[in-house]
Amino acid sequence: MHYLTISFTHKNSTIEIREKLSFSDEGHLKECLAKLNSSEAIHESILISTCNRMEVFVSCSSVMTATKHIFKLLNERSGISEEELEGRADIFDDQGAIHHLFSVASSLDSLVVGETQIAGQLKDAFRFSYDNNYCGQKLSRAMHYAFKCAAEVRNITNISSKPVSIASVAVNQLRDILKDLEGKKALVIGVGEMSEITAKHLISNGVEVYIVNRTRANAEELAVNCGAKVKDFSELPQLVNEFEILFTATSSKDPIITDAIIENCDFERYWFDMALPRDISFSHGENINLFVIDDLKSIVHENLTIREDEARRSYEIIGRQTMHFYEWLRSLSVEPIIKEIYTQAKKAAEDETARVISSGYLPKEYEKEIQKMNEQVLKRFLHDITHKIRQVSGEANADTMIESLKFLLQSEKSELPNKYKCEHMIKG
Repeated sequence: MHYLTISFTHKNSTIEIREKLSFSDEGHLKECLAKLNSSEAIHESILISTCNRMEVFVSCSSVMTATKHIFKLLNERSGISEEELEGRADIFDDQGAIHHLFSVASSLDSLVVGETQIAGQLKDAFRFSYDNNYCGQKLSRAMHYAFKCAAEVRNITNISSKPVSIASVAVNQLRDILKDLEGKKALVIGVGEMSEITAKHLISNGVEVYIVNRTRANAEELAVNCGAKVKDFSELPQLVNEFEILFTATSSKDPIITDAIIENCDFERYWFDMALPRDISFSHGENINLFVIDDLKSIVHENLTIREDEARRSYEIIGRQTMHFYEWLRSLSVEPIIKEIYTQAKKAAEDETARVISSGYLPKEYEKEIQKMNEQVLKRFLHDITHKIRQVSGEANADTMIESLKFLLQSEKSELPNKYKCEHMIKG
């Protein structure tokens, strides 16, 4: 079994490429996951699609066959040639794939290093795939360990001590341009996490914020949480020509702000499109300063420089956790555990045989027969139990059972190799 990641991010792909590869519709996401798993080489898969990345993470029997299948599928979906896809993609397998996954979960691979959104986005992608039966035990193990690694990075380093996000970087960019945001008015389109963070940052800078969303009730709910006001979505054609400041981050598959509703204005407008696919598409319009995700890279670079030492410490943790993960994987084989169960049972039979003979309950000449009978009783008792252990060892939740067995078998006299012992007991 191998792990494989094919990654398209802000590092290797333009926003236009990522836009074609993105998934904003659950139906298309399910369809693509089903097609991924239709390959004989791919057993489980997860698709991660955010404004800065689209990644395919799979467990497979053949890295080469799985890679070809993935590029063929992405070519059919996006219309981008397989040659270009292969030329752009970062491809990681086995330990490289796990190291990359841990880096993503720890926000080391994000456009804004240390940002707080990626962990939630990764969990959502995993949960969607798991709940719809596109991934199971193999990817679950990797994902759970990735979240464990991310928690250690957060706890030991200061990489996320001052949480940032694309939204906060965008507001900082606006503040650098206008110098003072106090008393300004801004229109925020959408009610997702990005919009919520944007609204809160704007309000904290003294901006009067208005929320717009197709479903007004959702806009009103966000407005109450943030201390903003609400405008009706039907007013959008007028609003885009009235507000100086506009932020948009919807999940629309098509642009919602186009030439059809844009009018010329005699004041400067500052528009921030944080959606993928993009919400804004226009060819005319005076005094419009449009910023998309990739335009924020200068601020992002400063962010990375400031956090360089923390990033170095974080990568040390990620490297160590990658090795620990593979050691832990090797320890999850149930056969050494089953062997230890029978070893301890045999030792118990020998001890009991010696006890009854030394106590005079049975004559010494029957020792071999008594020992054989005790062993047969224990083997018969353990047969069904160990059979069930082998049966469930491949299920997604088997790791908890295996760790529990390790704990129960742990003793000073245990012959179980250290790598198969319960981690808590080794440390203790």
